[in-house]
Amino acid sequence: MAALALLPFAGAIGAEPEVPVRIGLTPVFLDDQAGFLRQWKAYLERRLHRPVAFVQRGSYREVYELLGLGHIDFAWLCGYPYVRLGRRVKLLAVPVFQGKPLYRSYLIVPASDARTRSLLDLRGRVFAYSDPDSNSGYLFPRYYLIRNGENPDTFFLRTFFTWAHRKVVEAVASGLAHGGAVDSYVWETLAQIHPELTAKTRVAAHSPEFGHPPFVARSGASPRDFAALQAALTGMDDDPEGQALLRRLNLDGFSVERPELFDSIARMWRATQGA
Repeated sequence: MAALALLPFAGAIGAEPEVPVRIGLTPVFLDDQAGFLRQWKAYLERRLHRPVAFVQRGSYREVYELLGLGHIDFAWLCGYPYVRLGRRVKLLAVPVFQGKPLYRSYLIVPASDARTRSLLDLRGRVFAYSDPDSNSGYLFPRYYLIRNGENPDTFFLRTFFTWAHRKVVEAVASGLAHGGAVDSYVWETLAQIHPELTAKTRVAAHSPEFGHPPFVARSGASPRDFAALQAALTGMDDDPEGQALLRRLNLDGFSVERPELFDSIARMWRATQGA
């Protein structure tokens, strides 16, 4: 992946160097989340020559509301809120996973369930969504049901939100749900670091590929801050420290992509309006 060179004036971004670059995050799947974020924060601070503050919240909605209020300038969001926010945000960088800036929605069921082959096989069962603002964990499965002539609000016996993709896997693995919708990147990463967990589930079906959950900037963010953070993220695969952090994230790197990468998510959103 071609990375942008770090800007020669990165140390001067922003009018007030003491003001941190504020980046919104939702829960990640790492066991040592706090330790990883400390290392990533220090890495970005060295490259930006600015303090960095990660602002963590429990849902996508809380994060994009902070963007709207101007309390943060950048965020790692899902493609679903990204397309809904429209011109209020700008696409900054997209993770590259298994060689592409793409991922899928996985339908997972307990490993003991050898029968289920599609979401339609789970009529009248208990289903786990991740977050109402998640593409892979909410929008796509609802879209799939609507396209197949079903009402997603009455199709299942019961649904619930886990508020994290890892917790969808845990809910299905433990038998709390007969099925769930999960980010393929999260499931595949958990399969590497916690195979004993994902082994209790089975991927019964998957969606087409979508643009990977991106980093975005609020429209009013400083252009210099935007360029410097974009360069820092896309340059992570060019040095050993950045590569080590990427390995912990199970990513190849970050790339600069066009907004059209998320057009299929926007089409699904429009198709589910009023459903």
